[in-house]
Amino acid sequence: MNAALQATGGIAAADSRHLDALEEEAIFILREVAGAFERPALLFSAGKDSCVVLHLAHKAFCRLRADGGFDGRLPLPLLHVDTGHNFPEVIEFRDREVARHGERLIVAHMDDSLRRGSVRLRDPLESRNAHQSVTLLEAVEQHGFDCLIGGARRDEEKARAKERIFSHRDVFGQWQPKEQRAELWSLFNTRLRAGEHFRAFPISNWTELDVWLYIARENIALPGLYYRHAREVVERGGLLVPVTPLTPPRDGEVPRGMDVRFRTVGDMSCTCPVPSTASCAADVIVETLSATLSERGATRMDDRSSQAAMERRKKEGYF
Repeated sequence: MNAALQATGGIAAADSRHLDALEEEAIFILREVAGAFERPALLFSAGKDSCVVLHLAHKAFCRLRADGGFDGRLPLPLLHVDTGHNFPEVIEFRDREVARHGERLIVAHMDDSLRRGSVRLRDPLESRNAHQSVTLLEAVEQHGFDCLIGGARRDEEKARAKERIFSHRDVFGQWQPKEQRAELWSLFNTRLRAGEHFRAFPISNWTELDVWLYIARENIALPGLYYRHAREVVERGGLLVPVTPLTPPRDGEVPRGMDVRFRTVGDMSCTCPVPSTASCAADVIVETLSATLSERGATRMDDRSSQAAMERRKKEGYF
């Protein structure tokens, strides 16, 4: 373990072989995707999970330099579905990382879907998060992708806990939870009919704690929103809602400044921070050990609409 983990006291005793095993499994899955599909893409939102998957992909396909960087480009493009409501800091970080690694980035803009009329909003300030499925499926059709690599994990949410590592999607881009394929002994059935595609999740078996331990060990860069920063928030429905042009205070709500961090950085209209003093990955590890809710359950307004909210969106083509 590196110095960041040593600083956490009891965490220093964590067995690095556990992370080695998770890393080995993820790299195996990434190479299986490259071998089985003709036009895969890696979903990259610049969130912590997609940053970890990007790092793993570089380990899988590129040569590691002595300075910790990588030589060569990935044999697949990066794909980001931009809702137009992303945090500006995250978009800036995304572009810096793509430029630093010299990768090819394809951005599917929801604003284009709105102009085409394939996405219609009831209100201009409505959360666009649930509508990403349409823009994503349009990008799959436009570019002919047959597999999308994502950073979803089983511990995030009940619907994701049901999903296989290689998740088959039908010609409508839909996930059928009762018709999933067996994955015994790491043998994956990747057969496709015309118009179908797969989603592959290399870190499906990781937990939020695993992700942060790996970020600390590998010194993976993340957007600054993941660490302590001052922000104006209002309390609403048990969440700290950030004060933004998309989420202004409601009548009777009084904004107050707090030190917070984000556990996930999704659409700005539905993603909330948590109180935090964590200024580095080691500090986040300590906070994660005492967390009682997953990052989605603790910070995403759209996932609280109903217990079946995520499963419904996944059936419609969501990540």
